[in-house]
Amino acid sequence: MDTILWVASKLLWLLLRPNTLALVLAWLGLWALLRRHRWGRWPALAGLGYYAVVLLTPLSQWLLLPLEDRFPRPAEAPAQVDGIIVLGGAVDQNLTEARGIPALNGAAERMTEPLALARRFPAARVVFTGGQGSPLHGGTTEADVARRLWTELGMPPAQVSYETNARNTYENALLTRQQVQPRPGETWLLITSAGHMPRAMGIFRQVGWPVTPWPVNYNTGHSLRDWFDAPFGTRLNQTEWAAHEWLGLLAYRLLGRTNALFPAP
Repeated sequence: MDTILWVASKLLWLLLRPNTLALVLAWLGLWALLRRHRWGRWPALAGLGYYAVVLLTPLSQWLLLPLEDRFPRPAEAPAQVDGIIVLGGAVDQNLTEARGIPALNGAAERMTEPLALARRFPAARVVFTGGQGSPLHGGTTEADVARRLWTELGMPPAQVSYETNARNTYENALLTRQQVQPRPGETWLLITSAGHMPRAMGIFRQVGWPVTPWPVNYNTGHSLRDWFDAPFGTRLNQTEWAAHEWLGLLAYRLLGRTNALFPAP
């Protein structure tokens, strides 16, 4: 059943990706108008209107701000840290295979922050969790890329372990908990992108693992300069990322994989 849901979620997202859906609607509308079908104005307006709204308003920021502000980063790390969980999503497996060196995407802070924390807390266990997040990837898992990158950057091999089978955030939490077997009272930090933190926290709570959020990879600010500074392409990507998270929160709640629709501190 988990595999069926995973494949279904990938196919559904292909149809619902806002940037792609808007482009399809715009082309459909223009095609219909060229053939003198009056109904074509509605999909054309919907598709082109979406791009206009993203260009002229801080829509991406409005969608991301509630997600990224939901779990503020602690002013200071806990005095005692027993472990650090790092969720996959920051590595590019295809480029790593193609070019032979570890490749990172825009969420690279998920990979750099654990190095700093591991040096600060040398007794803490570091666990990276990530397998194949897409059916289109080759044989290299996210954990394979993380292992190579961190080894080259000097992460002590004895301090870190890798979970290699998780395909989504729910499996990240479930499989890592089974592998680590955390003890009651231990303090574990959870590292993932700030916009992804609400869903991740809800999932970890649902599997019975209380963790401390340690968000990274912020994309929002609170000034007008922050809202409009990013180029149009970046704002399109941010809008799509935010839509993915909001839909993910709804879907995971309906599936019973989170403890709340919009988990809170």
